[in-house]
Amino acid sequence: MTISSIPLTASSIDIGGNARRNSTLICAPVMGESVDKMLAQARLAREQGADLVEIRLDYLKGFGGDGDLETLIRQSALPTLVTFRPTWEGGQYSGDENTRLSTLRRAVELGASYVDVELKAADQFFKFIDGKKPEKVKVIVSSHNYETTPSSEELGNLVARIQATGADIVKIATTALDITDSARIFQILAHSQVPVIGIAMGEKGLMTRVLSAKFGGFLTFGVIEAGAVSAPGQPTVKDLLELYNFRYIGPDTKVHGVIGNPIGHSKSPHLYNPAFKSVGFNGIYLPLLVDSVAKFLSTFSSPDFVGYSYTIPHKVAGLECCDEVDPVAQAIGAISCMIKKPSDGKLIGYNVDYLGAIAAIEEGLRGMNGTFPASGSPLAGKLFIVMGAGGAGKALAFGGKEKGARVVVANRTFEKAKDLASRVGGQALPLEALSDFHPEDGMILVNTTSVGMKPLTDRTPIPKAALKRYSLVFDAIYTPKLTRLLTEAQELGCATVYGTEMFINQAFVQFEKFTGLPAPKQFIRELLVRNT
Repeated sequence: MTISSIPLTASSIDIGGNARRNSTLICAPVMGESVDKMLAQARLAREQGADLVEIRLDYLKGFGGDGDLETLIRQSALPTLVTFRPTWEGGQYSGDENTRLSTLRRAVELGASYVDVELKAADQFFKFIDGKKPEKVKVIVSSHNYETTPSSEELGNLVARIQATGADIVKIATTALDITDSARIFQILAHSQVPVIGIAMGEKGLMTRVLSAKFGGFLTFGVIEAGAVSAPGQPTVKDLLELYNFRYIGPDTKVHGVIGNPIGHSKSPHLYNPAFKSVGFNGIYLPLLVDSVAKFLSTFSSPDFVGYSYTIPHKVAGLECCDEVDPVAQAIGAISCMIKKPSDGKLIGYNVDYLGAIAAIEEGLRGMNGTFPASGSPLAGKLFIVMGAGGAGKALAFGGKEKGARVVVANRTFEKAKDLASRVGGQALPLEALSDFHPEDGMILVNTTSVGMKPLTDRTPIPKAALKRYSLVFDAIYTPKLTRLLTEAQELGCATVYGTEMFINQAFVQFEKFTGLPAPKQFIRELLVRNT
């Protein structure tokens, strides 16, 4: 099952003077332990830009019945969706079922905008209200699967079962075990004839929460505080509105993203989304937690899924999925950027990693006290040690070779080091051998491994004592900007170059490939400063 040709209908709604390109609502769950805390959270949700709040009655301590319920509904700063989730559906309530359903019936009578009832309890609930429901109150009938995402056929049958109960709105929440599970959620959003809330929970389902606006979802959930989630994988209201430009996502919005595993650390969405908005480009850029590149690309084959950055560990797998590969990327054996040609859908691979990194290293060398050739590269003739033999390692090794450096590749898996070294006419070493490797002073050290990346920032790929033989140290990691490796290199008097410089220069190139527009370079630099 693929996302290839889903029919979509555009909508443009003017709210508060600002044109928005979808009607999907943002609902903020409020889970305070008291009525006062819930009302305070509702006010904060309004300030952040949410459209409504989900009142999670099952989180209240000492729920006071009608009095508390009326206060919450009548005094909420936003329209309310009342939920009283039982433990058997993943909630907190473990009391009497008739009492729970009576409370939801009372929420209907008090004028809540929406009431959420679980599919297992829907028939009993509709008997409770006996047809006495104000037209303006909508009943959401929900199903939650905390283990998997069923097949397309099973999801279609589930929608039909929920609709048959008399639901005004269908809600299906599944668990994404693979990012491609999201495609089945998009199918039900796009094809259902009734309003649907469709979500795949977990980090691998994040795209369903953001792209619900593209595929016609009735609402999505955003939390008012990072970490305070009512279900796995919920983004914040702020991220939905400010990072992903949620209001401006439409049926024809082009989808881009960074493909990696892990991917939560990536700052790329913080650069590309604001940059897209700054030039009026109708695109979105997502973090994509991908296990199989081939499966991802074949599943999301729609013309609207158009461009990707590649990071650890998928740069080689990305190349293998390309229809055409830039000659430099082919020589390196890895890509860092993939574009889908609009004319024929072919996937074109590029490697832009080395461009910014080599330029930054050369600039660092020129800024040092020393004598370098007036023309040509200051890397020419230098001993250039590359730690890591993955995609970035290959890019830097080929970049060093191109500039006339003598390349040494050090890698934990020695066979990979030997393979890369042979391709660049260099020397191979086991990574641990660098502790005692000092054939000369003034060497250049380049780290392309993930050692030292958040969250394991106390790690370093090489002992501090070994750094004294190097004149310059570059670390491709950019989260954090100042790694332990760079800190220790600075303490020993080495010149250092941040991974952000590689990142920023390749961002310029990728932006232009994604959009066909000139990169707003100063704007992107300012974004990077704010986000690292």
